[in-house]
Amino acid sequence: MASLRTPATIPLPEEDSEQLHKAFKGWGTNEGMIISILAHRNATQRSFIRAVYAANYNKDLLKELDKELSGDFERAVMLWTLDPTERDAYLAKESTQMFTKNIWVLVEIACTRPALEFFKAKQAYQARYRTSLEEDVSYHTSGDVRKLLVPLVSSFRYDGNADEVNVKVARSEAKTLHKKISEKAYTDEDLIRILTTRSKAQINATLNRFKDKFGSSITKFLKEDSNDEYVQLLKTAIKCLTCPEKYFEKVLRRAIVKVGTDEWALTRVVTTRAEVDMERIKEEYLRRNSVPLDRAIANDTSGDYKDMLLALLGHGHA
Repeated sequence: MASLRTPATIPLPEEDSEQLHKAFKGWGTNEGMIISILAHRNATQRSFIRAVYAANYNKDLLKELDKELSGDFERAVMLWTLDPTERDAYLAKESTQMFTKNIWVLVEIACTRPALEFFKAKQAYQARYRTSLEEDVSYHTSGDVRKLLVPLVSSFRYDGNADEVNVKVARSEAKTLHKKISEKAYTDEDLIRILTTRSKAQINATLNRFKDKFGSSITKFLKEDSNDEYVQLLKTAIKCLTCPEKYFEKVLRRAIVKVGTDEWALTRVVTTRAEVDMERIKEEYLRRNSVPLDRAIANDTSGDYKDMLLALLGHGHA
């Protein structure tokens, strides 16, 4: 379900490295060359290019990109070039720091990544920052938010599938969730336990049962307290666990319609989802806004940054 378009014949990483090296030389950087190579290579190919570049030129490709590029274009290229687990580690660290704090990104990473991928991102976090993600999240949050976020980022949930759902547990836990939410006991241990430890398939079954039995989705029940930050986080976690394409469509829509585009959100979603579920996100965006996502982004961005994003959406020229 990815959007990334790679050429029919992929050059060897040695050739790509040489072309990138040439793109950095001379008076001006050849941004078009950088886009034509990196935006059309998958994660494995980009990893090979980085390794070969380091071996052949004794330089770190990421540092070269950092030196040669700037602004939103630089951020898009840098995030894209990182290995997906390194990228998540970087984004998670950024989201706990004072000037770039964004706890929503932590929920997004913890709830939309497959369990093993998230585990590897936490390993990358420890290797790079010499501390654990759990430790940093615990230190940088407090109160109810900490109560939800720490178990969310600590969990190694079973991925599971629809065939393995326990219907009896789904019935019982739908009832538990309804009781706690009706009582506004949003920080109840059982409610947090269900949302932070159950497999996504099991949570989906429970929330479907919830809707069938009580007439509305769980997020509708939470709507009246939507101004509360903790409840917003709870809703975000549920959306990310059950229908990530709807969550990402909303992030993109808000980033684009905002007065002054939210480039950080736009870049994050495009670079992290291009190889995952971008086709579903594009379908959801079109359904919700009656405008294709690539057109919306083209109208709202410019220059090399625009070209990079469109290439990642599958509309660039290989």
